[in-house]
Amino acid sequence: MELREIYKDSELNESLDNGSLVESINEDSIKYPPKLLVNNPSINQNILTPLLEELEQCKSFMFIVAFVTESGLATLKSHFLDLKRKGIRGRLLTSTYLHFNHPKVFYELLKIDNMEVRLSDLKGFHSKGYIFINEEHHSLIIGSANLTAQALKVNYEWSVKLTLNSHADSVKEIISQYEEVWNKSYVLTEAWIKDYEKTYVRHSAEEIMVEWLSAAATQESPQKVTSTIEPNKMQKIALQKIEQVRLANKQKALIVSATGTGKTYLSAFDVKSFNPSRMLFIAHREQILQQARADFTRIIGGNEQNYGILSSNSKSTQAKYLFATIQSISKTEVLNNFSSEEFDYILIDEVHKAGASSYQKVIDHFCPQFLMGMTATPERTDEFNIYQLFDYNVAYEIRLQEALEEDMLCSFHYFGVTDFEYDGRLIDDTAMLTKLATEERVDHIISKIEYYGFSGENVKGLIFCSRKEEAIKLSQMMNDKGYRTIALTGEDSIQFREQQIEALESGKIDYILTVDIFNEGIDIPCINQVILLRQTQSSIVFVQQLGRGLRKHNDKEFVTIIDFIGNYKNNYLIPIALSDDRSMNKDNIRRSLNDTSYIKGVSTINFEEVAKAQIFKSINKSNLTELKKLREAFLELQYRIGRVPMLFDFIIQRSIDPIIIVKTFESYYKFLKKIKIEVNELTLYEEKILYALSAEILPGKRKHEVILLDLLIGENRVSYDQYIEVLQQTGCKIDKATIASVLRVYDLTFFITSQRIKYGEEPICILENGYFKLNEKFRNALNTNIYFREMVIDILNCAKEKVNIYSGNSSLTLYQKYSRKDVCKLLNWESDETSTVYGYKIKNNTCPIFVTYHKQEEIDSGIKYEDEFLSPKILRWFTRRNRTLESEEVKKIVNAEKSGIEIHIFVKKDDDEGSEFYYLGRANPNIATVEETVMEGKAVINMQLELENNVESSLYTYIRNGYIN
Repeated sequence: MELREIYKDSELNESLDNGSLVESINEDSIKYPPKLLVNNPSINQNILTPLLEELEQCKSFMFIVAFVTESGLATLKSHFLDLKRKGIRGRLLTSTYLHFNHPKVFYELLKIDNMEVRLSDLKGFHSKGYIFINEEHHSLIIGSANLTAQALKVNYEWSVKLTLNSHADSVKEIISQYEEVWNKSYVLTEAWIKDYEKTYVRHSAEEIMVEWLSAAATQESPQKVTSTIEPNKMQKIALQKIEQVRLANKQKALIVSATGTGKTYLSAFDVKSFNPSRMLFIAHREQILQQARADFTRIIGGNEQNYGILSSNSKSTQAKYLFATIQSISKTEVLNNFSSEEFDYILIDEVHKAGASSYQKVIDHFCPQFLMGMTATPERTDEFNIYQLFDYNVAYEIRLQEALEEDMLCSFHYFGVTDFEYDGRLIDDTAMLTKLATEERVDHIISKIEYYGFSGENVKGLIFCSRKEEAIKLSQMMNDKGYRTIALTGEDSIQFREQQIEALESGKIDYILTVDIFNEGIDIPCINQVILLRQTQSSIVFVQQLGRGLRKHNDKEFVTIIDFIGNYKNNYLIPIALSDDRSMNKDNIRRSLNDTSYIKGVSTINFEEVAKAQIFKSINKSNLTELKKLREAFLELQYRIGRVPMLFDFIIQRSIDPIIIVKTFESYYKFLKKIKIEVNELTLYEEKILYALSAEILPGKRKHEVILLDLLIGENRVSYDQYIEVLQQTGCKIDKATIASVLRVYDLTFFITSQRIKYGEEPICILENGYFKLNEKFRNALNTNIYFREMVIDILNCAKEKVNIYSGNSSLTLYQKYSRKDVCKLLNWESDETSTVYGYKIKNNTCPIFVTYHKQEEIDSGIKYEDEFLSPKILRWFTRRNRTLESEEVKKIVNAEKSGIEIHIFVKKDDDEGSEFYYLGRANPNIATVEETVMEGKAVINMQLELENNVESSLYTYIRNGYIN
């Protein structure tokens, strides 16, 4: 169906015919092409993202939706709170059509006090529209998407986003229609909801009766439960993988599976398949054993006497399926009662703990036919090699993101919220108990947990505190305010903990407060709210605690995660943990903080603006390249693959970005020497070649250099024609200027003198008599030093992978990052002129313009240029000082289109992002906007530059949003 069939308005049809709407903003003609919005999880595209972007920028908003769910509302709650802080209000029109909207969602709507809600009783009310009001233009998202998480993130929906002049007839007509329905609708009140609850209950009862009668007609009970539990899709794959390990005559296997994905069921299915004469299941807590025994009984069946527990409270030793705590079975007097071949199948849960002497003692004692280890977090900081223990046989692995995508876990809505300010300062790493347990902080905590709420009829929450004393004190204070809570610590007995878990499950208490005894191994599926009241010390612990609420349960649709973010130095770990991006690349971390569309399913990640600012500050201040962090990541990868990793292994295993390593240490070789890994010695010349290739070729920013090196590694020489042919086959841009530029990089003439010295001074490659040839010294080193050759090929392999994100048929790729030196190179300038480019420079009919969007307060020269985006297509830009309309460079820029000068725009958010800028494409000045002005007594020219492409929406929002102080 075409959009014109959906939207009959003549102006909208005209806009679709033209492919754009022409609006007048600041007396400019700015194009806003209509955009079809759909949910496409494969490319992290959804309707929610542009909706949030518009909400973030609007002056007010008007929603009209038939259906609203708690999960859908949760996706917007933190954003509504940020709008409230800025004094922005909105309206929402909904209905009771088909009794879809649950009474609880209306109570949730009442919490949003900067949004007025009304209810329409129009027959068949089924509208879905989102209107965002701005001063000069309005944006509309209209289509099939209701305010539900499924509609905004997952379902196949069609919506169109339009930006219209605020004075357009179609806008007036839409708003007029909205006002007409609004004025005839009822104001949402608590009294109205109470009346609706009665109707809703009667309606629900009728629906249940209809369902029962329908089932009876087919002789099938709606509550029929199958007695046989079958493995799910992912468990079936895992079972096949485990069996393949055994078929290869391997006796050990490691399962890496996110919390809540059914590791215990998986192991029970495999034990059932293996059918051992005796099995031993080892865990570190009795609660885990109790749950595991119940699961195994359910899966395998048979006599209950076949299942026994060996612990401090139970002394079973003869059961066919024995479940033992490590504390009990590792005792010498207990262990000696079992022969080494007593069990032909041994399972170790939470096996990342197996580095402890008690585990090693037990493992060394037994010789099972098959040893299985299970963990959600194989990455350790204690330098114990969990992978080696299982002979590097990772039979199956599923991480949090994949588990969400496969719908194996309960969806979640994460809210990063601002912690309490004490005497005008945020809670920080050094906060004393007196600051953590004040009346004001408790009120602050309660206001947040009440606002963000939970899924289900009653809250069943878990609160992680920073220390034992805080948990006890906060529990007392929350109880004084009417909540029913209990604090649990490591000092409490297993029996007492189990009693309190049962109390939470049965609804006798609302919250359990603890420090870290519930990080892992505790299965409480009913938990619908997880509160984090502590700094993030480790991404491993963060995911463990978040995972406490991810098990599915009939009484909840989703789990609410509320993370109180103070002024903590380790805040940078939060986006790392949520995105599972272990690259240590600050730019990646910033982007994953701002654009959270990577999270799968209907789950969402939301940060209040002030909390987000705290994380940005932490990212900026953190040293992600310090030797300790890089060494830990190196060791973790070495443990995983069982050898010293090459740089390319970091890419394959999604670990540190190799560019981070080589930028910090010049080459991987130098990094290995720094962390005292035994390496073959290289000559000084070989070291310099590795530095040159690591800095210039590994990043892969131009495919031409990568292809040439690849050809030359295998051949003594490569003809010019052969090189051109390969470039053509790979779709690369071919022109004399580019080929000459490639040669200047390899013969080092592009670089300044000091850089040439660091790169070995002599040309790496030359073009002679129509053939490209490596320097003889380089060629000899490749042929005589195998280790050096391996290091060069490793760099080349990394470059081949990196180059895939760059376009080969154009000099620069939209939205990728480039330094000034990169730009000089890729625009085919004869030499690196970084030191003289500054904000812009005209050369070889090109003019790159570099903009730092949020400038430092104490900017040099006293002039703070006010470069800014007026829209995703228009950048208001200032020349350097002491320039007039008569200045030659100004004339060249103003007349760039006529004179054939290509203007390229590069922008970075601020100086904390380092030396690289996002490439936003080519632009041309709007001559009508060029004007001379005076700033601090200096003449400056400003103008509006119109980009060839609208800036990609998430990047546009990211660049424009400054930090909150």
